[in-house]
Amino acid sequence: MPMSTSHCTIITAIAAFFLSAAVAAADALPPYKDDLFSKQTVLQTGDDGAFEVVDYDEMRDINGRDQIPEKRVQQKYVTLGVKKLQADETLSLDGVRLDVTRVGPAQNAAFTVIFIHGRDGDRRLGANDYTFGGNFNRLKNLAAGNGGVYYSPSVKTFDANGVAAIAGLIRYASVQSPGRPVILSCASMGSQICWGITRDAESVKRLKGMLVMSGVSDPDFVKSPFYKAKLPLWFAHGSRDPVYAATDQQSLFDKLYKTKYPTHFTLFESGNHGTPIRMIDWRKVLNWILAS
Repeated sequence: MPMSTSHCTIITAIAAFFLSAAVAAADALPPYKDDLFSKQTVLQTGDDGAFEVVDYDEMRDINGRDQIPEKRVQQKYVTLGVKKLQADETLSLDGVRLDVTRVGPAQNAAFTVIFIHGRDGDRRLGANDYTFGGNFNRLKNLAAGNGGVYYSPSVKTFDANGVAAIAGLIRYASVQSPGRPVILSCASMGSQICWGITRDAESVKRLKGMLVMSGVSDPDFVKSPFYKAKLPLWFAHGSRDPVYAATDQQSLFDKLYKTKYPTHFTLFESGNHGTPIRMIDWRKVLNWILAS
């Protein structure tokens, strides 16, 4: 017998509850195309595994992976069924309109992942299935396939107004899925949004952890509510990034690690500015944050 809409909604909510409990208890999103995304060669480790240098080769990881280099990954890297759970929306957050692409349930999600693009980007960057080696498609499937929700918003400015807009999105996600983890990730200039959020005590209360890729450093991070809450923080950077030097982020990581702060640093050897977005192992990062 076909189920009513209300029955489907109730079942979805119950499933999300148990998925959320499983995520919290087992700290593990199950493997998803790990043979394509997770089998990376670690060249060096340090700080009891908190620091790692990962091998990166442009000919292998771009030309050998993409059907059209930097524009369209080979079909085996993507699974497009998840697009049935995808929607473009404009949210009204305390009077501020924010364009987002949402993938996964709008309510009662097991967890939330938010990705903030860099300069000249918009919500399409984090929702593109084929660019960056299919890594965003994997993120979509890891989130929505495990009862979570993924948001890729358009950030108009990387100042206080941009921070306020994302604070509104974090608050909205928390209300939609009460008590569930919210993970914030930022790339390039978008890292300014992440650092701004770390100073917002109300946002910090709703966050589970954060990932910063190819970003700027924040010398005042240790004064922030995020730091005081000791929420997990993962850095990812390319060793030859010409935009933001990897050494700046690594210096902050070193400072944090010495204080026994929960932090991790992935350095992609010979990687460029966009390398972490293409190469970051989303399953590894999400599991580490959810387990912290």
